Amino acid sequence: MSVRCWLVLWLAWSLPGLAAERVISLAPSLTEMMLDLDAAHLLVGRLQGGPEHVQLPEVPELGTAGQLDLEQVLLLQPDLVLYWPGSIGPRTLRQLEQSGIEVFHASAQTMQALAQQYAVLGAQLGLEQSGARIADAMRQRLVQLEQQYADQPLVPLFYQLWDKPMYTLGGQQIVSDALRYCGARNIFADLPLPAPQVDIEKVMARQPQLLLVGRAELADSWPAAIRPPVRVVPDEGLVRPSLQMLDALEQLCAVIDEVRSN
Repeated sequence: MSVRCWLVLWLAWSLPGLAAERVISLAPSLTEMMLDLDAAHLLVGRLQGGPEHVQLPEVPELGTAGQLDLEQVLLLQPDLVLYWPGSIGPRTLRQLEQSGIEVFHASAQTMQALAQQYAVLGAQLGLEQSGARIADAMRQRLVQLEQQYADQPLVPLFYQLWDKPMYTLGGQQIVSDALRYCGARNIFADLPLPAPQVDIEKVMARQPQLLLVGRAELADSWPAAIRPPVRVVPDEGLVRPSLQMLDALEQLCAVIDEVRSN
């Protein structure tokens, strides 16, 4: 755990009066984290969008990704803003931080870091026990997944986000880390960009045994004569880092294992 994480935990445990009471979420995954922590009552604002199952009509929407209504944010007087990289522009982020509002930077690049993020956020909200309980439960499920596929042959795979142009996931994305719990490897894990642009020739040169596509229509990008098996990611929640991501990951592991067994 980083020094910053330990400091946040210590402050929340030793000075409970500092717990955040008015929170704004700037990403669907962070809104889901608040729900996981039973902290929806602390939300006073959020960005538009997110999964259909997250229905919070009483929480004002404050703009879209990349276009936050900063004036409305300040009027709501939050004491904590939950930020995910790219959810707002760097200038708006600086303005938030300069206003004196505490900003929680949620940038987990691994599943273990996501689990720890629950513990840190829970402490910052005065919900230390809930955060620690979720973090421990996530770690246990990750251990179980890792053990389940530890002795299986490693499956190199390509994860396609878009087709025109073709984009994939780089190695610093949390999904890239999540794949290893299924006994799989992102063939572009060596690339540092979050979403590098590639083409069919580059993909096939790395000899994937499986093509994962985010939507069924993306399978049309691939000539049937040259492609390995193509599977649609079974749950789009895989790209929203929150507790539900583990359910999505378990489904994906089963899909990968089916290809491995054939």
